[in-house]
Parts: sequence; C-alpha cells; structure tokens
Amino acid sequence: MTASTLSRRLGARLAEQRARDLYRQRRVVEAVAGTRVRIDGRELINFSSNDYLGLAGHPQVVAALREAALEYGVGAGAAHLISGHTRVHHQFEEELAAFTGRERALLFSTGYMANAGVITALTGRHDLILADRLNHASLVDAAQLSRARLQRYAHGDVAAVARLLDAGGDGWRLIVSDGVFSMDGDVAPLAQLARLAADHDAGLMIDDAHGFGVLGENGAGSLAEAGLDAGAVPVLMGTLGKALGVFGAFVAGEAALIETLIQSARSYIYTTALPPALAAAGRAALSLAEREAWRREQVLALAQRFRTRAGQLGLELLPSRTPIQPLVLGEAATALRWSAVLREAGCLVQAIRSPTVPAGSARLRITFSAGHTEADVDALLECLAALAQAEAK
Repeated sequence: MTASTLSRRLGARLAEQRARDLYRQRRVVEAVAGTRVRIDGRELINFSSNDYLGLAGHPQVVAALREAALEYGVGAGAAHLISGHTRVHHQFEEELAAFTGRERALLFSTGYMANAGVITALTGRHDLILADRLNHASLVDAAQLSRARLQRYAHGDVAAVARLLDAGGDGWRLIVSDGVFSMDGDVAPLAQLARLAADHDAGLMIDDAHGFGVLGENGAGSLAEAGLDAGAVPVLMGTLGKALGVFGAFVAGEAALIETLIQSARSYIYTTALPPALAAAGRAALSLAEREAWRREQVLALAQRFRTRAGQLGLELLPSRTPIQPLVLGEAATALRWSAVLREAGCLVQAIRSPTVPAGSARLRITFSAGHTEADVDALLECLAALAQAEAK
C-alpha cells in the first residue's frame, strides 16, 4: 500500500523529532504497587509519579470507589447539567470548598478542562491575561482559546507584572500562575501577586495542581500556606489526580464565580460528568489527607533528605522545597541517557525535554511520595552519584 501524502508528511516530522532526541515513547506499565511499578517484567522504584501522599492505592480509597460503582455504575451517563450531577458529586464539592476555605467548589473532569473553562468564561477579546512564562501548558492554551491578549512575564518576576499592570489599557486584567510549578518545583510569589492584583483591581487565578494536598498546615495548598483567602485570590484550581491519587479537578471560590462557571464554562457544560465512583474515591482520599498529616510531613522530609545528600554529592538541583526535585542536565540526549541508566539500576525517573521545558534545560524530574522510604531515596542517590562520577571522567 502506498503511503498517503499525510503519512509522508507526518513521517518526516516524526523522523526530525527522533533526530533531535525529542521523540516520546510510552512504556506499558504491567503493575503498580505503591511506589513500585513493573515494566518489561522488572520491578522498579517509581520516582516519576505525582501520587505525593501515597493515596492512589489506599484500601479506603479503593473501597470507596468499588462501593460507589456498585451503587452508581461506572459512568455518570450525562453532563452535570443534564442528569449526571449526583449526590456524591455535590457532597464532594461541599467538602472541597470547606477544605480550601472557599464558599463554593465545582468539579471538572480534568485539570486541563478546568483551566480552559475558567479562563474562557472569565475573559474575552478586550481583556488582558498576564501569565508566568513557566505556567502549565493548559493555562497557555486556555489563554489562547479565550482570545484575550496574552502577555507572558519572566518566571516569578513580580516587577515585570507590576510594569504590565501599570501600563493600563482597556479591559479587565487577569493574572494567572501556577502555585507550584510542575517542572521546576518552586512556589510562585503568591503574596506579591495578590498585592499587585488588589492594587490594580485585577483578577488573580492560581493553578495549585501540585501544591494542593501537600503544602499548608492542613494540606489545603500553596494559598493556605501563604495565608491567602478567596478575597486575595478569587480563583483557585486544584487537581485530584496528584496528591489525592484519584482523577479529576475542581475550581473553588465565591458563589458568584461558581455560578458563572456553571452558566458559561464550555468545558464544564458540554462534557460528561466525572464518574460518581471517582468522586466517592476523591472524598475518601480528601478525608485521609486531612486526617493524616504524617503523609505531608513524610514526603517533604524525604525531598529534603534528597536535597541535602544531593548537595553533598555535588548534584545541582533547582531550588525547590516540594516533592518535585528537578536535576537539569541540559541536552535531551544526556537526560535520556541518564534516565536509561537509572532504569537499568532499578529506578524509574523520566527525562523531560522540550517543548515541556525550554530547549537546553532537559532534566530528570524526580518526584517523591509518602510511600517512599529513606532506603529508596538513598538507592536513587547512589545511582545518581555513580552517573555524575562517570560523566566527569
């Protein structure tokens, strides 16, 4: 069979990606047991998961999902505004609102859809979105979908935000930032952004996908840690598939925000609701996260142990106090090589390359879970030390 014009065109593009060490490949995971995965028949310690609190396989979370599936089935069957909004969805939203200290919360099927729904519902052609240059791709795409003007400022540069706000212009201004940056692990200058938003009568939206459940006295996230309420940060987005170990996302804020999203967020209105069983599992995970503070303490202590010992070994990490600990290696080929060596040694650490991170900053994105042990961390450090020593020769 002769290849179509499309296949030839795509084949050339894929060949170029391979040549630049940017080709992505999926690995089939045969089994997951906490911090262990089995790939190609081998058990590996998983340092590439966002299951920060170790809740994805918790017996209570699994039991909650199973029981709800027996009651509601495996799917919602319709959108929230048709017949898909169940009692368990509603209860979960109320609990998320209380946990984050907001008036209301609204469930979305994914974090990507939540960001798209919020930004397109709140902004339009005559508005201005100010976005951190290292924001998650979903925030960038959402801003482009909104048709608002998009201006991206240098990472964490509060002075740049102030200059852009001082420039004025027509329309509403919305500042958008990650709370914890997914590939760098650092925390945004939240208090400063909140002050700028208040001083300039601008909006502020924080995507706290990687802070929710991990930071703050009770795990309510980076905003709780910074002492910022809904008055200071009107729009909070969080995901359920990271620290809570489940699936889905939510937006929390004042009642007027949530009602506006119910009326206008297309990614909420025109999609099937999150399966009720997943909402039930999320409720169980949220309860565990709230009660068991040791999980946050454990994962943050392990991350600090890794940082301390990595420094002693001469490994230069990006500044991060979260479970995300990036080791920047530069070229994509180097990151791929280190990842492959670690995999052979029994540690799964994925290489992250452009366009996920800027060209020339390919890295190993190392993440920790409350399910890891100090021995796991030390095993990874031993492998990294050997790699660094071999690289120096």
